[in-house]
Amino acid sequence: MLQAILLDLDNTLILFDETAFYLRFMERISPRFASCFSADEFRMRLLRAFRGLLKNPGAVNNRTFFLDRFCQGVEDRRAWIWEQFDTFYSTIYETIPVSVKTPADLMPVLDQLADWGLPLVLATNPLFPPVALVKRLAWAELTPDRFVLLTHLDNMSAVKPRTAYYRQIINMIGAEPETCLMVGNDSVNDLAAGALGLKTFLTTDATRGH
Repeated sequence: MLQAILLDLDNTLILFDETAFYLRFMERISPRFASCFSADEFRMRLLRAFRGLLKNPGAVNNRTFFLDRFCQGVEDRRAWIWEQFDTFYSTIYETIPVSVKTPADLMPVLDQLADWGLPLVLATNPLFPPVALVKRLAWAELTPDRFVLLTHLDNMSAVKPRTAYYRQIINMIGAEPETCLMVGNDSVNDLAAGALGLKTFLTTDATRGH
């Protein structure tokens, strides 16, 4: 019997061109750091920090581990660097142009799951702070109160596709892996939950065009 459903966000609950969006994201975020890094160095540091999260052993949350990698060689600017990220996500992030659709009947399905009393977890890869996650949910007119847990940079210490990420979710919601279902569009990142014993379902809405 299911005790909880884990739902991916990007191209599962919201359908959009991720590559185009993140190119616009890079164009808008790098100028905030221009006094410290060239656009190329900023991009290199950001990608290194994101990729480095795969090696987080779990002793600190993803934000701390991310900043450790991003700030290598400029540790004295750490507070300033996070302030730039925080301000960007709080203000500029929501102005990035994006064209978003949602899967057919998304809202009725979520409402039905709520009526059945099934807890929902927003199991999106925790690369961004909560304020950015809330803004992405708003693209689909979704609010955080639909979920018992939203995974983000501050409350997780692992990322997809590591089983440690899914184990942390299971522990946080107090469920057994075999009683949970992970739903997502990525055969690597999302179906990795199956290695821990979760049931999995691969969506195909994103492959039908946005």
